[in-house]
Amino acid sequence: MNRPSNFAWFRPVAALFVASVFFLPLYLVLVNVFKPGGDITEHPVSLPIPPTLSSIDQVLSRPDHLFWYGLVNSVEVTALSITVLTVISAMLGHYLARAKGAWAKGVMVMLLCGLMIPPAVILEPVTEVLRAVGLMTTVPGLVLVNVGYYVPFGVFVFAGFVKTIPIDLEEAAALDGAGSLRVFWQVVFPLMRPASASVLIFLGVWIWNDFLNPLIILGPADGTTVTVGIYRAIGEHQSDFGAVFALMFLVTLPILIFYLAFQSHFVKGLVGGATKG
Repeated sequence: MNRPSNFAWFRPVAALFVASVFFLPLYLVLVNVFKPGGDITEHPVSLPIPPTLSSIDQVLSRPDHLFWYGLVNSVEVTALSITVLTVISAMLGHYLARAKGAWAKGVMVMLLCGLMIPPAVILEPVTEVLRAVGLMTTVPGLVLVNVGYYVPFGVFVFAGFVKTIPIDLEEAAALDGAGSLRVFWQVVFPLMRPASASVLIFLGVWIWNDFLNPLIILGPADGTTVTVGIYRAIGEHQSDFGAVFALMFLVTLPILIFYLAFQSHFVKGLVGGATKG
């Protein structure tokens, strides 16, 4: 008979402490968004009484349209990057998972080694390559960098998921006369919805929140994303913290909506993705 542990209280207390640590920055942003700038420095943790939308209005109506330009660029870069990444990673992951031979494992190991290299380490040679091919300070150049760096993660997720799909389905389609591309797009890819949702969620959040690559590759003068926009909004003599918190709040909303939308598809895919085509 199992006796109750004397430390049974530790797990909920530890979970509450960790949750509080993660929630504190969110709380500070939420309460300070709806305060005047002067109240933030005097009472940063107090509730906004009465609440005001003046800071949000100020960000949305900036003469330089900093938020709107950054939003358009971020949506464009993120959408193009995750679309190309999902297609390439799914096809390459399926091919490596079904390939027979030690070379396929070697390629997988080489791809996974790429995940161990910090982006900042390879940023300087990457910019030299982009400058040589004329893609520096362009959206296609940034998308190309995102695809090159995050493909290993997508391949790893898709290759692991392909192994759970019975190969008999592909063989049956091939016997019916379907080519390799038709087998993949009409038989395999519809069954990979859970993996696709995972890749879209993870890579979408990572690319949206990326700061260093857009700052260096697009350049603060030639273009900006929402994260670089926050950096540009904080000047050397910045004192309007209300506008900064409002910009942070507005930057978070699109990716939060994206995450919640694809999370529901991810749950549905977990239930029916392995049995429905």
